[in-house]
Amino acid sequence: MKKHKEKPRVVVIGGGTGLPVLLRGLKNQPVDITAIVTVADDGGSSGRLRSELRMPPPGDVRNVLIALADTEPLLESLLQHRFVNGNGLAGHSIGNLLIAALTEISGGDFVSAIEQLSKVLAVRGRVLPTANHSIVLHAEMQDGTVVSGESIIPKAGKRIKRVFIDEGAKPLPEAIQALKEADAIIIGPGSLYTSVLPNLLVPGIVEAIRESRAIKAYICNVMTQPGETDGYTAEDHIQAIHDHVGNSLFQYIIVNNGKISDEVLAMYAEKGAAPVIYSEEKLTAKGYRVIADNLLVYDKFLRHNAAKLSKIIMNVIGVKK
Repeated sequence: MKKHKEKPRVVVIGGGTGLPVLLRGLKNQPVDITAIVTVADDGGSSGRLRSELRMPPPGDVRNVLIALADTEPLLESLLQHRFVNGNGLAGHSIGNLLIAALTEISGGDFVSAIEQLSKVLAVRGRVLPTANHSIVLHAEMQDGTVVSGESIIPKAGKRIKRVFIDEGAKPLPEAIQALKEADAIIIGPGSLYTSVLPNLLVPGIVEAIRESRAIKAYICNVMTQPGETDGYTAEDHIQAIHDHVGNSLFQYIIVNNGKISDEVLAMYAEKGAAPVIYSEEKLTAKGYRVIADNLLVYDKFLRHNAAKLSKIIMNVIGVKK
């Protein structure tokens, strides 16, 4: 790894609920963070703002900003609050509306809006969309049908063959630059087809990752996702990435080996989800270095242990706090 007087530059790529969990732990480590976030969301409040205001969807960005923010709990609760009533207002979160307002004030510049809100929230790091425009995600299913829309794809009830985006998508130059200058690039955790791959499919992103001399790692999900990765092992996750963008995108794979209680397993089974199992032998045979640990935390639902995950990443890049 390159030697710097400043903090190591860590770039994380993803979206959904997985990326904010990682960032809540990583922001307490001695690193310079850049989060590159998907702009493919088209559901709920984000989808409405995207359609009505012709702006990139703010939801994933909002969650990442809050995860990296140095704010009081009350302010976080305020930004995450969703209106229950109100004609046209119900369902919108205050954070989404704030980003939308700043985008309008900035003359439609979504990136500038994020920068301004980052200052207000004292964000520890930099948050960048993959592109400064919305991306439409499509999925070709195993039966040959095509489903369009990030929020619709998992609801189709069919096995996904591949996902793709419309031609003409352009990466944010700042995102490309951050990847090229990174000391470490972390992909995931997050929904494979609707949070991770939409970023990697934007032209120039994968090329920048390959060109970077950074240490590169993929954090595999703890549980399968109904309608998206049913029955997937860690090897299946890796194979899907290979099939979309080619091999050798990262050197490390971080997986969970922690035990899940029967009660929690049963709860997830009712929703059609199961633990993502892995074969260290198979992953190692493909040339990956496997890091397995108990990464679980349970609080109403399973998620990654942010503190432990961030320490693992620090060890991988050779920095200890």
